[in-house]
Amino acid sequence: MDDEAVFRALADPSRRRLLDLLFERDGRTLSELEVELPMTRFGVMKHLRVLEEAGLIATRKVGREKLHYLNPVPIQFISDRWINKYSATRVSALADLKIVLEGGHRMTIDSRPRLVYQIIIKAPQEQVWQAITTPEFTARYYYGSTLQTNLAVGSPFSYHMPDGSPIIEGEVLASEPPNRLVHSYHSLWPPMDEDAPTKVTWELEAMPEGVTKVTVIHEDFQGETATYKGLQSGGWTWILSNMKTLLETGEPMPQGY
Repeated sequence: MDDEAVFRALADPSRRRLLDLLFERDGRTLSELEVELPMTRFGVMKHLRVLEEAGLIATRKVGREKLHYLNPVPIQFISDRWINKYSATRVSALADLKIVLEGGHRMTIDSRPRLVYQIIIKAPQEQVWQAITTPEFTARYYYGSTLQTNLAVGSPFSYHMPDGSPIIEGEVLASEPPNRLVHSYHSLWPPMDEDAPTKVTWELEAMPEGVTKVTVIHEDFQGETATYKGLQSGGWTWILSNMKTLLETGEPMPQGY
């Protein structure tokens, strides 16, 4: 992830306005965004392209529509590098940044919330797949929990704390190593344990020079549930940032972040 590209993208007020719009309501089409800015459709497309290249937004095709989603992961890394290490008291320093990190309303065309994240990891696709699917890796970046699954479709998919107690349960819905993994997701922590199961899709794409693009789509929320709010406020941002740091440096992020 290129810090300079992120800073350049954020330097333009029109691009910041686009991020604000996606914070207010995520999953918008180009047509919905262009009516909010005093410029041509082509101009809005150029700004969206810059934001996507910087990793600040992710896009998904739904039918004929291309939806745009705020991706807070690059801003998390800027926070870690340029703010957190210089300040022990972060509440006031990160007040404005927190708004962006918390993502906003992620709404698809059918009005159900959806979380979409993209991250670029400097590691081969096979290694990233192993990080996602093996307990030795997940224990180091996924809140200390180990994954238990054999990846066969229909088999259990669960995360367990060091004492063996399960914290997330689900089922493998699709498994296409090392490209795609789909599983159901049900948190066992109160009050999220009262929510209906949701669905998580991991998509991996090999890029030049041993780099892998990872896209995570978490969907099928029955409204802005406790599970949605908990994950939207930083859960996935932490997990993906920690996985990237582990794969690129050999060590996870300090627990203080």
